Amino acid sequence: MDITVVIPTYNRYAFLRRALESVFSQSYLAKEVIVIDDGSSDETSKIQNDFPTIKYIYQENSGVSAARNRGINEAGNEWIAFLDSDDTWHKEKLREQANFHKQNPDILMSYTDEVWIRNGKEIKLPKKYCKIGCDAFLENLSYCNIAPSSVLIHKKIFEQIGFFDEDLEVCEDYDLWLRIASKHKIGYIPHKLINKYAGHTDQLSFKHWGMDRWRVGTLEKLLSGLENRERKEQIKEELIKKYTLLYKGARKYDKIQEIQLYENKLEQLKG
Repeated sequence: MDITVVIPTYNRYAFLRRALESVFSQSYLAKEVIVIDDGSSDETSKIQNDFPTIKYIYQENSGVSAARNRGINEAGNEWIAFLDSDDTWHKEKLREQANFHKQNPDILMSYTDEVWIRNGKEIKLPKKYCKIGCDAFLENLSYCNIAPSSVLIHKKIFEQIGFFDEDLEVCEDYDLWLRIASKHKIGYIPHKLINKYAGHTDQLSFKHWGMDRWRVGTLEKLLSGLENRERKEQIKEELIKKYTLLYKGARKYDKIQEIQLYENKLEQLKG
């Protein structure tokens, strides 16, 4: 199985070096490694001097979705593994996923468990992020429970489902995984094969409040396009929860327009 690794990055030269070291330390080596530099102004352009075999591509700053999509389109292999530039892989990560897909040729996407690290120490995952691996759609309906750095995926998926939504600055992974999970089985490898490093302030989740506002948009799109009744009911139940939370938040901060917006959405969905 030939794999292309796609690493989007923006002003994270030191982190990027660490990420690439974990890629080249794999017991099962990727055939191709692509770094998409999304308009960095630091030393990122020097990364090819440190790792001369990588394919380095610079683009004007367009966001992580555009960077990942560029990597997918540039990839020379059918299988793609994503790695965020501030994460790292355990050395058996690609081998375990490659073996899984060889044994399950009908499954075109898989993800793994993860370790969270803050200030150099492993921290306990919040209960809601603990993986089960039974139904990827349900397990990702409330929040994104699949780390992009844990994903190995076949290009056929993108031909059928589409790419990362470049209009979304955040929750782009939540959006794509749900679109995929609504139509495809997703495999789960129950081993902690990636390290996620938390706490640096350039993480996108620090820039935005009310992340459910973006998740709601994804769920509304899914609801309008799905035919599966069971999935539609599951989405409606989740939307009611999210509308209610956003409505309460709007009332707390006296946001008149948003109070009316979510009040109307709740009435329409319940009616």
